[in-house]
Amino acid sequence: MINIRYTLRNLFLVAVATLSLSALTGSANAATTEDLTRDSTQALELLYKTHPVAKDISKHADAVLVFPKVIKAGLVFGGGYGEGVLFKGSKVAGYYNTVSASWGWQAGAQSYSYVVFLMNNKAMKYLHKSEGWEVGVGPTVVVMNDGAAKNLTTTTLKDDAYAFIFDQQGLMASLSLEGTKITRINKP
Repeated sequence: MINIRYTLRNLFLVAVATLSLSALTGSANAATTEDLTRDSTQALELLYKTHPVAKDISKHADAVLVFPKVIKAGLVFGGGYGEGVLFKGSKVAGYYNTVSASWGWQAGAQSYSYVVFLMNNKAMKYLHKSEGWEVGVGPTVVVMNDGAAKNLTTTTLKDDAYAFIFDQQGLMASLSLEGTKITRINKP
């Protein structure tokens, strides 16, 4: 009897997390490519204002992948979704989505933005040739925090990609890019 209750409770928690995420992901999707490009450009400008080192890193990056709004929700099991733009210079080079899944001690919902600076040809090739970039597999992605960003200079840039998470809103106990997959999408 205890196993049945435990299983039903877990199924209920999964259902709540799934419904929460599906209700929130509608606002994570930009209506058009123009909206997504505009939102991504604004998110990048906000990042440059709040983390000036990001602007310096962008000058050395081969491309910049911007996710202006990612929605994450969870209750034991969680997930997140957002759409973004790959910029090569000032031109749009493609549209991507980011999907994450997690489990563990978590509850809440939040939105955030993140930007990944692709620093070399290895990172670019992996993004284009893989069936989606699974963070933690393939080229090295360094997630920057305020402390690490202050100590980073353009002469110490040695990794394949650098990610900044910013503009967090809502309440969720933890946030990372682990368990995230980035995949190219066709936007009309």
